[in-house]
Amino acid sequence: MFRSFQKKCALLAGLAIAAVCGCSHQALPEPPAWSSELNSELQALGYRNWIIVAESSFPVHSRRGVRTVVVDTETPEMVDYIVDYFDRSENVKPSFSTAHELAYVENDRAPGIDDFRARLKKALHGHDVRKMDHRALSLLAQSDSKKFAVLVIKTKTALPYTNVFIELDSGYWDRESEDQLRAEMKAQRKDASAEKTQP
Repeated sequence: MFRSFQKKCALLAGLAIAAVCGCSHQALPEPPAWSSELNSELQALGYRNWIIVAESSFPVHSRRGVRTVVVDTETPEMVDYIVDYFDRSENVKPSFSTAHELAYVENDRAPGIDDFRARLKKALHGHDVRKMDHRALSLLAQSDSKKFAVLVIKTKTALPYTNVFIELDSGYWDRESEDQLRAEMKAQRKDASAEKTQP
């Protein structure tokens, strides 16, 4: 009788383990087809590089240092993917900019723009966003592309002024730290120079 009880307990334990294992082996959603190529591109980027998440009419640049990848998704979803990617990275930190004009585009003239703004705000997960004139942002990215790589990710979004400009900064050494270091070095050199000139 005791053995029969043991067998029942073992059977119940086995069923419980099987149920748990069955739940844990549920199929995970397939990653997007473009994720493998894009991850390789993102992994290669670093300090002072740019990413432009662009709407579908954004021109392909022939300029050296600008690489274009076309993805089958919308801009807010792409921004969400990039935010998640860099939130897991310690090497670089993204700084986001959008066109000042985006806030003034009316839904009557560009149907879907209100929904786009709401989705983009959610995709940014609370990150600060600098707003600049679209032309100024484009020129800034082009100017930096003479020295640093720029990755353009063309999405399916077909709405005006919806490009998102992302400048990458060091994840472990920000500009404030760099400025403070330079100021301290300058002060030490000044003190050393003053000591040398003393009789």
